[in-house]
Amino acid sequence: MQFLTDYTAVKFTGLDHIFNVYSTLCEFTVFGHEVTVKFYGVIIAFGFLLAVLFGGRMAYKWKLDLNKMLDILLFGTIGGIVGARLYYVAFEWDYYSRHLSEIPQIWEGGLAIYGGLIGGILAAFLVCRHNGLNFLKLLDLAGMSFLIGQGIGRWGNYANQEAFGTNTTMPWGMTSDKVASYISSHQSEFAEKGITMDASVPVHPTFLYESLWCIASFIIIYIICKKAYKFSGQLILCYGILYGAERAVVEGLRTDSLYIGTTSLRVSQVLSMVLVLICAAILIAKLVELKKHPVPFSPVETLPAELDYSLEDEKAEKREKSRQVKKAKEAKNKMLEKKQKEEGKNGSDS
Repeated sequence: MQFLTDYTAVKFTGLDHIFNVYSTLCEFTVFGHEVTVKFYGVIIAFGFLLAVLFGGRMAYKWKLDLNKMLDILLFGTIGGIVGARLYYVAFEWDYYSRHLSEIPQIWEGGLAIYGGLIGGILAAFLVCRHNGLNFLKLLDLAGMSFLIGQGIGRWGNYANQEAFGTNTTMPWGMTSDKVASYISSHQSEFAEKGITMDASVPVHPTFLYESLWCIASFIIIYIICKKAYKFSGQLILCYGILYGAERAVVEGLRTDSLYIGTTSLRVSQVLSMVLVLICAAILIAKLVELKKHPVPFSPVETLPAELDYSLEDEKAEKREKSRQVKKAKEAKNKMLEKKQKEEGKNGSDS
C-alpha cells in the first residue's frame, strides 16, 4: 500500500508559502485490481458524516422518528446521487449521447449539486408521504445539514485543483501546475463561451468562496432556528436565499459551468437567481401573514405518552450517572485511606 502518491504545488498570491496538495490518499491492490482512494471522496464522506450526525441530533431534539429518518437518509442519498448524475448528463448530452456506457461511471466525476438537491428532496418527499413525516420540517433540518456537507465538501475541489474561477490579481489568487494545465488545454472551450484565460495568471479559488459562504450561512440559519423560528419551511427558504445568492455570484466566476444549450447562460446561475426570488417572495409573504395573525409554533413533535421523552430527562440521567461515579470514587478513596491507616498501624505495632 502506498500513501500520498500524487500531489501538486499550490501557491497563493499573497502568501510566500507553497502548499503541497495531495489528491490521492492511498493506492493498493485487491485481488489483482488496483484501488485508489482519493482525498476528494474522503472529504465528501467526512462532510456527509458530519451533516448526518448534526441532522440526527436535531431530529432527536425535535422528536422525529429516528427509524423513519434512517429511511429518508438511505433513499435521499440514493436519490441525490442519481439526481446529481442525471442533471449533469442532461446538460452534457452532446457528449454522453455518443458515450452511453460512461453515464453510470460517477467515479470519473460529473455530479451536479443542484441535481443532487432535486433528486434527494424528491426521494425524501416520497418517503415522508409513505411514513407520515412532516416534509417541510424535514427540509428545514436538511437545509442546515446541506450547508455543513457543502461547506466541507468543497475542499475536495481544492484537493483535485478543480472548480476554480477566472483569472484574478487579488491577494488570494491561486495557481498550480494542474490549474495551468487545465487552462492551457481548454482554450477553445473558453473562447466559445467568451472567456479569456491566461495559464500564467492566478485564478479565483471559488471552492473557498463557497465553503466560507456555506459555513457562514449555516451559522446564520442555526441562529434563526434558535431565536426566530416561526413556521415549518422557514429554514429551507432561508437556505434557498443564502445558497442561491452565493451560487448566482460565484458561478459567474467559474470556468467549468454547465450551459443552457449553445447559449452563454449558465444553468446554475439562472436556477440560483430564480430560487432566490421564489424563496424570498414566499418567506416575506409568510412572515407578513404571521405578523398580522401570529400562530404559536414549535418544531418539537408531540409523541404518544409511551414513546415520549424529554431532553431534560436525558440531562438529569447524565447528572445522576455522574453523581454515582463521583460517589463510587469517593468510596474507593475512603477504602484506600482506611487500608493505608491499618497497614501503618500494623507496622508500628511490629
